[in-house]
Amino acid sequence: MKASVKWTDGRQFVAESGSGHSVVIDGPPDHGGRNTGPRPMEMLLMGLGACTSFDVLEILEKSRAPVSDCVASLEAERADTVPSVFTKIHVHFTVTGKGLKEKQVQRAVELSAEKYCSASIMLVKGGVDITHSFTLVEE
Repeated sequence: MKASVKWTDGRQFVAESGSGHSVVIDGPPDHGGRNTGPRPMEMLLMGLGACTSFDVLEILEKSRAPVSDCVASLEAERADTVPSVFTKIHVHFTVTGKGLKEKQVQRAVELSAEKYCSASIMLVKGGVDITHSFTLVEE
């Protein structure tokens, strides 16, 4: 896997993934940015949310669960001192479908957290306390 990050000006960067997709990353004005994109740590948090959501959806689809929507809402706490690493992250899934089974969704969330989500497992190994919860919404 490869990526490149090019400084444009101030605290703005354009990041390009190895697969050819680009995103603007920027800082707040009080740190020389123009607020034109997410902060680097926000990108990390969003990447975790996408990684675990990818797994949960794949697991549920393989088990033929009738999922019509899945939203991962993440809240993170950071250390008060530099480096301001993540110390705690909570991921809450809102899974929508018709006739979803609670145990099936719970198992998908657990498998993602414990076995499949590379981002989550990497952060846990780095000392971040990551917790998960979910809500089912019946269509």
